[in-house]
Amino acid sequence: MRLPEPRGGVSETVVRALSGAPGSFAGVPVSSPGYEPWLDEDLQLALWVLYELHYRGFDGVDPDWEWDPALLGLRARLEAGFVEGLRKAVPAVPDEPVARALTTLVDADTGPSMSRFLQRKATLTQFREFVVHRSIYHLKEADPHSWGIPRLGGRPKAALVEIQADEYGGGRLERMHAELFRTTMGKLDLDTEYGAYVGQVSAPTLATSNLMSMFGLHRRWLPALLGHLAAFEMTSSIPNRRYGNGLRRLGGDADATRFYDEHIAADAVHEQIAAHDLCGGYVDQHPDQVGDLLFGAACALYLDGVAAEWILTRWEAGNSALREAPADLAASA
Repeated sequence: MRLPEPRGGVSETVVRALSGAPGSFAGVPVSSPGYEPWLDEDLQLALWVLYELHYRGFDGVDPDWEWDPALLGLRARLEAGFVEGLRKAVPAVPDEPVARALTTLVDADTGPSMSRFLQRKATLTQFREFVVHRSIYHLKEADPHSWGIPRLGGRPKAALVEIQADEYGGGRLERMHAELFRTTMGKLDLDTEYGAYVGQVSAPTLATSNLMSMFGLHRRWLPALLGHLAAFEMTSSIPNRRYGNGLRRLGGDADATRFYDEHIAADAVHEQIAAHDLCGGYVDQHPDQVGDLLFGAACALYLDGVAAEWILTRWEAGNSALREAPADLAASA
C-alpha cells in the first residue's frame, strides 16, 4: 500500500517524514481546527497513517517507524483531542447491569438508517460507494479487536476467541469475513487491494476505523474495545439483512451478497456472546471499568451515525459520497 495524499499540514508532515529514515521526525504543532475531530480530514488521515504502521505498513516505509518516539508523541496528542471530543459528544452511559445497559444504548441510538436506504432506494453507484467506505475496515475485519485477546483471561478471553474465530472463518481462507468482503468488491468491479480507496473516503469514515485502532492499541482502553465490539455485533444482524437484500435488488448474485448473508446468523449469536460472556464476564472481573466499557459502545454508535449521516446527506443532495471519484467508480455514475 502506498502512502496516501495528505489533506493538511499534519498529515503532510507525517507522510513526508515516513518517506525518510526513522529518527528524522522533529514533530509538528497540533492545534484544534474549531470543529469536531471526526470531521477533521487532516487529523483523521494523519491518525490513520500512524495506526497503519501497526498493521501492514506502507510500500517503501521503513518498519522501524512503527515505534519512533516522536511519531508516537504526535499520535498521543492527536488521540487526546479525539477522546476529548468524544467525551463531550457521546451520551451519558446508563446505570444498569452491563448487558442491559448495552441494550439501552443500542435501543436509544437515533442515527440515520444507512441500511434502509440501501435496501430500498440506493442506486448501484451509491451501493458501490458504500462498499468503498466500508472497505477501510472490512478488508482487515476483526484485526483491531484481536488486540484484546492477550490482555484478557478466563471467561471473557474465551468469548472473544470464539467471536474472532468466526470472523477469521475458522481458519479457512474462503470463509474469512475480510475475504468474503473482497469477493463482494470484486463482484462490484472495485479494486480489492487493501487500502486502495483511502484517498476517496471521508474523515468520519476514517474516524470509525481509527476509533477501533485506538481502543485496540492501548491496553488502557481494553474495556472500551470490548464495549465497541459488543455494540458492533448488536447492531449488525438486521442491517446486514437489509444490505444483502439491497444488493440483490440491484442484481447482486449469491457470491456478491454472501458477506452480508453470513453476518445475519453469525452476528445474532455474536451479540449474545459479546454482551453476556465477553462484556458481562469482564465486568465481573473488573467492576470498576464498566464506565469505560459503555463509553466504548457509545462511541461506536455515535461515530457510525456520524459517518452514515455524512454519506446520506450527500446522496440525498444528488452528490457523490466520495472525496474524489476514481475511474472505476466514475465510469458507473
